Amino acid sequence: MIFLSLRPLVPSLLALALTGCAVGPDFRPAPVPAPDDWSSWRSGGAEVVGPAGSPGSPSAQWWRVFGDATLDHLQQRALEASPDLQTAALRYAQARVQRQTVAAQRGPAVGIEAGASRQRTSEYAANYRVLDQLAGGNRDALAEALGEPYTFYQAGFDASWELDLWGRVRRSVEAADADIDASAALLDAARLSIASELARSYFELRTTQRLIGLARDDIEALQARLELIQAQVRHGLGSDLDTEGQRTQLAGLRAQLPGLLEQEVQGVNRIGLLLGTRPGELRQMLAASKAPDETQPMPDYALGLPSELVRRRPDIRAAEARLHRATAEIGIAQASLYPGIRLGAHFGSESYDSGRFGEWGTRAWSIGPSLDLPIFDSGRRRSTVRLRELQQQEAAITWQQTVLKAWHEVDDALSGYATEQQAQRRWQQKTDSSAQAYAWAQARYRGGLEDFATVLDAQRTWLQARREQVASDGRLRERFVAIHKAIGGGDVAGQ
Repeated sequence: MIFLSLRPLVPSLLALALTGCAVGPDFRPAPVPAPDDWSSWRSGGAEVVGPAGSPGSPSAQWWRVFGDATLDHLQQRALEASPDLQTAALRYAQARVQRQTVAAQRGPAVGIEAGASRQRTSEYAANYRVLDQLAGGNRDALAEALGEPYTFYQAGFDASWELDLWGRVRRSVEAADADIDASAALLDAARLSIASELARSYFELRTTQRLIGLARDDIEALQARLELIQAQVRHGLGSDLDTEGQRTQLAGLRAQLPGLLEQEVQGVNRIGLLLGTRPGELRQMLAASKAPDETQPMPDYALGLPSELVRRRPDIRAAEARLHRATAEIGIAQASLYPGIRLGAHFGSESYDSGRFGEWGTRAWSIGPSLDLPIFDSGRRRSTVRLRELQQQEAAITWQQTVLKAWHEVDDALSGYATEQQAQRRWQQKTDSSAQAYAWAQARYRGGLEDFATVLDAQRTWLQARREQVASDGRLRERFVAIHKAIGGGDVAGQ
């Protein structure tokens, strides 16, 4: 640190501080590549390309298209009570406070200090050497008198201001603003993630409950049919082989029920964890008796314009904000290569006599700039600049990879929805066909044209097709959720 008498230069320094340039590169958002329409960038053929959806942009509350009051209520509770969302909101608040802390460096720092201390000076302190030359034989007496303990009083006013000649503070504020943007994007990402995970878990739970209800209905029907077959065997109209075949199928169906019940418990707990509730608190609300009618057709979806993806996807906005921060940090590092000037001032009162403390003669003051001129540091500052440049390059690559990943996820989601729609139609056809085949097999068995093994095979095929159809309905709803998660949900909050 070099202290200079630069009072004549103060006006010029102030003007330079107010108008000085900020070193380092300026951040300019790169254009985001996007196709003209949603069917252009697709890896699959025509058979996996579904409809482009309805016109317009998706709603921020896209889950409401299902018209499920329970799901709507759960989503509202998640927005209010989710621990993950509360954590993201606190991080956003921290970023805003940090920005205020950094911006405070623009202005001067002002403080008041005061104190009173009891002191004693050594009789052989370095500044007492003059006594040996001037006091002669009275040296010891004079040193003893000067070494008597005394109380020292002081109070003062201090002010200092670092001139932001090279934009270090401005770049720091710019980096803090980028942190706020990143935190806001991560807050939106948390909202989207929670809404998507909650909807997906909800549909998984309802699918499991439908499978449980289907299994119980089938068990009841198979049990009644087993009793009928047993009565026929007792009257000589059947064989024990028919009885054992029906009993085996019934036992297999009963064996599946405990696993489905376990999945139901796990599904309720997953939803409860997202909402921050204790186990069992949502049991009544999520009971199977309150499940909506799942036979209604799937709602349509809106994708908006492909160019809007960068605005809606929180991860892309967060990656761009990190790139912005990395760019600003280059300027912060480069500013350390140049001289720093700080203006300082002090005015106060100092006295060892309490009766005179505060009098005009006890005043003490100092004013003037100080210069910090880096000369040699073994390349530490320049290596820091190089490090920040490499970090900025890494952030740029991460941003590009995030955009590329987003388009792959969109393609996966749209293709998955289209193929599941096709599978659902096929399972519906199989369910209808197998139901008809089962009815014919029973009729032919009653007429003596088929043995009971044919009836069992037809029954097994029909039951399996019903379960697969229900599972496909659930997967289709999960694919619907995946589409909205891939396109970034709906309208971005605050934009």
